Amino acid sequence: MKKIAVLTSGGDSPGMNAAIRAVVRSSVYNGVDVCGVFRGFSGLIEGDFKDLKVRSVANILGRGGTILKSDRCEEFRTVEGRKRAYENLISEGVEGLVVIGGNGTFTGALMFHEEHGFPVVGLPGTIDNDLAGTDNTIGFDTATNTAVEAVDKIRDTADSHNRLFFIEVMGRDSGFIALSTGIATGAIAVMTPETGTTVNDLINVLEKAHERKKSSSIVIVAEGDDNGGAYEIAKRVIEITDKYDVRITVLGHLQRGGSPTCADRVLASRLGVEAVESLLKGDVNCMIGVVNDKLVHTDFETAINNKKNTLKDEVRLAQILSI
Repeated sequence: MKKIAVLTSGGDSPGMNAAIRAVVRSSVYNGVDVCGVFRGFSGLIEGDFKDLKVRSVANILGRGGTILKSDRCEEFRTVEGRKRAYENLISEGVEGLVVIGGNGTFTGALMFHEEHGFPVVGLPGTIDNDLAGTDNTIGFDTATNTAVEAVDKIRDTADSHNRLFFIEVMGRDSGFIALSTGIATGAIAVMTPETGTTVNDLINVLEKAHERKKSSSIVIVAEGDDNGGAYEIAKRVIEITDKYDVRITVLGHLQRGGSPTCADRVLASRLGVEAVESLLKGDVNCMIGVVNDKLVHTDFETAINNKKNTLKDEVRLAQILSI
């Protein structure tokens, strides 16, 4: 293999730049040319390529976001769009592709490989941490630490005014960020698709805390909770009882940005190097992850199956510690 391309797709996550850096430097180390594709799959279709050298990725290890930019490309969902992407890669002399992203990215990569047999390797770059085949995804640790820091600051205000705060965190349809944040900040309740907590269940928890004269309460809400977001849940609580001075905070995209933690930088670096070596060995159509501190390869089809069932211990732990 003489030339490799790398792109980032979908939502950005802290540590993507560290992964790009590792792919570029590992390629150069192995005597392979490497180019960056700008704006994800859109860049593949439009031929937006740029050759990268060692110095091209200097000083990006600690930067959030992605220097290659990202996009959600509807055209890549079509047969014609993927065909154009394939033709551009061939025209550019690219023989292998590293994609960094989440479920949508890997779904596109799987279809692309199946249709054109092009060698593709994926790196799990998403704050949601919902991909099977890796204990943590790139960006999850940073996003969770950002959420914890924000909740700790909000608690100061909650304690000062005896308030009930509903704090909504990201995570789409999974509660990894919400549960980790809830456990780390001592939340009285965590509302996620996995906990199955209803608004009536929440009222019962709040009532018990009120009886114990708890001075303030924090409820962490995953954006994809079945009861709705923080605003909807807070509205329903207020309709049932007027005991609480309720405030709502939606952390939103605050969690995506910022300098990646040490854990995310190291994870991204390990995965980036392994991605290049995997392509050179011909081990393709898979996602590279880390399980029990060991590098593992998981086929795309398995990786995109949400690993929500792994959160049982976190759900139990959050319930025990919230009393």
